[in-house]
Order: sequence, then structure tokens, then C-alpha cells
Amino acid sequence: MTTILVPYHQDERLAEDEIPVPADVTVEPRFPDGDVWPRITAVCDATAVAVAPVVADGAVPLVLSGDCLVAGGVIAGVQRAGLDPAVVWFDAHGDVHTLQTSTSGYLGGLALRLVTGAHPGKYADAFGLRPVSPERAVLADARDLDPAEAAYLAASATRRLPVAEIGAATVPPGPLVLHVDVDVVDAGELPGLRFPVPGGPSTDAVVAACARLTATGRVAAMHVACPWWPAADGARQAARARLLSRLVSRS
Repeated sequence: MTTILVPYHQDERLAEDEIPVPADVTVEPRFPDGDVWPRITAVCDATAVAVAPVVADGAVPLVLSGDCLVAGGVIAGVQRAGLDPAVVWFDAHGDVHTLQTSTSGYLGGLALRLVTGAHPGKYADAFGLRPVSPERAVLADARDLDPAEAAYLAASATRRLPVAEIGAATVPPGPLVLHVDVDVVDAGELPGLRFPVPGGPSTDAVVAACARLTATGRVAAMHVACPWWPAADGARQAARARLLSRLVSRS
């Protein structure tokens, strides 16, 4: 397994050890001039460059980053290696806003919608991502949806499933990119998240679902997004390290 660290939240460089896991490769993009979109897509392109040769060699890269937008770079890297993956998206949120529906303006809230084809001129086209068709995307949990997201998902081919139902028989056929936003875990178990949501699955349940998918042999890459604030103390940092260690061991 090759561990790839992308120490960015959007285009903001994270502090050292904010994602407490040893990495084989650390992605450091060359940022162009311009607004936030070219900078985000530079992060995604650099991620794809790091992922593609690992997949081409038959290994499964584990990518860790500070937000969900990097998932597009992971998928693009898998595509550059010659695969056409579906995506299984673990998240407490829907991430299916568009620029028109977002009330907060937080771009991470668009991440899955971007991966499945929204605003291609700002995102996918900029780093060569071929959008995943909505019917080849599964959204696991997503217990916190804004009204516009709920309306979109009610009419979309993207399926929603509880974490407990994620397994070989319920995800699309063929290669998979597994995306795990750590906020899918119940907020009571993981303090310090940027967007905590109570009432979610346990760490055990999320790890078990990842293990079920990994056991299929179809996971081409795994992305773990860590949208949390800097750890306030050693205990919080240790809890994060334990969570990431468990996810790494199931990749």
C-alpha cells in the first residue's frame, strides 16, 4: 500500500501533523495565479499525478487530505491508469450542492456533485476528470441534507444507503473508488470536526463497511478526507491517529 498525503483544505496548506499518519508521498502542487478554482484544480491534478502510477502498478493507493474536493483528483488518477471506477461516498453530508443551490458558499459541499459532472468548466475539465455517471455513485449515510440536496437526490440516479447496507451486493460493479469523509462517524466519537453531525454510525460500523468493500478486491483507490480543526490537545490528536490507523488497516 502507498500512502499519499495531500495536506490541503481546498487551497489552504495544513499544518504539519494535522493529518497524523506517515506518508510515502506528499503532494505539493504548483499553484497558478487566479481565483480559488484554478488552485483547487491544481491540487486535484497533482493528486492524480501521484495516484495514477500506483494504480497502474496494481497497488491500491490510500490518499489522505483535508477536504472532499480532492476525491476528484483520486478518481482522475485511477482513470489515467486505465480504469473506469464507480464511487462509494461515505459522508455525513450530501455534498451535492451546486453554486446556485449552496447557501453557505462552502465549496466542499459541492464535491460529489462536481465528481458526477456539475460545473465541468470550473472543475473536471481543468484536470481531465471524466465525471462519474450518477448511477455509478453511492452515497453512504448523508444524514444531514439541505432541502436542495434532498430534492436533487430524490430525483437522481445516485443511490443513498445506510452504512450498514454497504457491501459487495449493493455497490456498482467493477472497480471502485472509496471516499470516506471522517465526519460520517458520529460526532460524539470524533470531536473537533469542522461540520459535526450527531446521530451517525460508529467508527466500528464505518471500518467494517470499508473492510467489506476491500474484501471484494475491487477497490482501486481509497480517499480519506479529514475536515477537522487543528487538534486542541494530545488526546484529540491521539483519537484521530487511532481512527486513521484503523481505516488504513482496512484499505
